[in-house]
Amino acid sequence: MFKRNLFLSAGLVMALALAVPATAQTLAAARPAWAPSGLPDRVVLSPGADAAHEMAVAWRTDARQMNAEAEIVEAIDSPAFESRGRAVAGLSLDGVMRGGQGRYHTVRFTDLKPGVDYLYRVKGADGWSEWLGFRTASADVTKPFRILYFGDTQNSILSKGARTIRAGLMRTSPDVVVHAGDLTGRSQDWEWGEWTAAGGYGYAMVPQIPAAGNHEYSDDDDGRRQLGPLWAAQFALPENGAEGVAETSFYTDYQGVRFIVLDGTAGTSLDALDAQTRWLDQTLASSTARWNIVVQHQPIYTCARPNDTEALKAAWEPIYRARGVDMVLQGHDHCYSRITDGEGKASGEARRAQGAAQGPVYVVSVAGPKMYGLNNRALTQPDRVAADTQMYQTIDVEAGRLRYRAYTVSGVLYDAADIVRAADGTKTLREPAEALPPLRLCDGGAGPDGTPCVGSTK
Repeated sequence: MFKRNLFLSAGLVMALALAVPATAQTLAAARPAWAPSGLPDRVVLSPGADAAHEMAVAWRTDARQMNAEAEIVEAIDSPAFESRGRAVAGLSLDGVMRGGQGRYHTVRFTDLKPGVDYLYRVKGADGWSEWLGFRTASADVTKPFRILYFGDTQNSILSKGARTIRAGLMRTSPDVVVHAGDLTGRSQDWEWGEWTAAGGYGYAMVPQIPAAGNHEYSDDDDGRRQLGPLWAAQFALPENGAEGVAETSFYTDYQGVRFIVLDGTAGTSLDALDAQTRWLDQTLASSTARWNIVVQHQPIYTCARPNDTEALKAAWEPIYRARGVDMVLQGHDHCYSRITDGEGKASGEARRAQGAAQGPVYVVSVAGPKMYGLNNRALTQPDRVAADTQMYQTIDVEAGRLRYRAYTVSGVLYDAADIVRAADGTKTLREPAEALPPLRLCDGGAGPDGTPCVGSTK
């Protein structure tokens, strides 16, 4: 049903997931300090504000490559394609000054054609990267595409989190990838090395939409929270966010979907709540997209913590409802839940039975191995919940439907829901009649697979 990206056949995605500098077992020994070289590494593609016409790339080299240089060309079948390439310059900065190594570079590709396959490469002092491919979003906003969504990776990124990243890339052939924060544990250089290795050159070929989590921040000597300096170096994100939070709040329009990324940590710890709230309302009000999806780290409704993040809930949830947000993709809680009614599962079922319009669907998920135990609302508030389970999720976007599916890391379909849009714009939620396994829960110290339950209580 979906036309898959030319560069992401199942075999190639398997290769991109596995083709990292060395295997997970030998990588630390081969490059213990994750030192840069004269060839580009840590290549990450991001969409521009208008993904039909803009893409951007960030990468790293050693200090000898002083300038950000890239080449781009429309993809053709002849191997002589590079004869048509054009050079694009960007910005370069000292990675050591940001707590890393080498130099970081960013280039923005503008004036691109919608729905076209491109090839690009980036430069290091000892040579160019391989030619990497991406496809711009289509100008046809009703054309289907697929979103791949990950919750926190955070800990043991390469040794255990990578299996979720690679399983998602291999099995789903996504057109865009969303990360709901806490990509790293402490935003240190070696962690970014593991994170980019986990995605291989999939991160360089599929546009990535990351939200910053609280673990992308650290406390300075005065105890004030500050964003890890390598965040802005690792991503070339659209510069259209809220005032004072330009590095971690932004929106991008992709083929009928407006993705809006918020920074909950800046909202709760850095006096950036009001600015983001105003910007959120304005960005939704100006949206002409068929679907609006918000990405944030801290959940509106928690599945692990005793209390919700009340400041964000009070400021943002009324806007989500008033402006018709369809989904809110979240992390932070290290458990899985899908909530369609804050008053609880029974209330949501009753309202849907009466034909009530659907408000936002709130999802929390976790990709990495760190787990939290479920809270005392987990069996009554969410429509579906899981503990001690690494997961990835897909959202298939159609003109009149969002098809949401959640999978365990081994590929088992665990949750399914469709948001259906009627001709008059009203939206209802339907749970397809697909066979789902029993809830994955911890029973005392025993986990759902018979191994010890690793989720700690918050």
